[in-house]
Amino acid sequence: MAFVGLAMAFVGFLIAFGSLGLASSASGRLILVLIGIVVSLAGIMGPLNQAYQKKAVWKR
Repeated sequence: MAFVGLAMAFVGFLIAFGSLGLASSASGRLILVLIGIVVSLAGIMGPLNQAYQKKAVWKR
């Protein structure tokens, strides 16, 4: 699950970074950047967080 979360965070970064070349208008770039941020946060807060919660120090 950690790899899925990392992949989602990286894809979100690529969406946000790729908006520079994909959209020429400011509103188009803004929408793509917001989509990238949402995908990154979903990857970090979803699968990546759950994977690290399973091996938490305080659960030993």
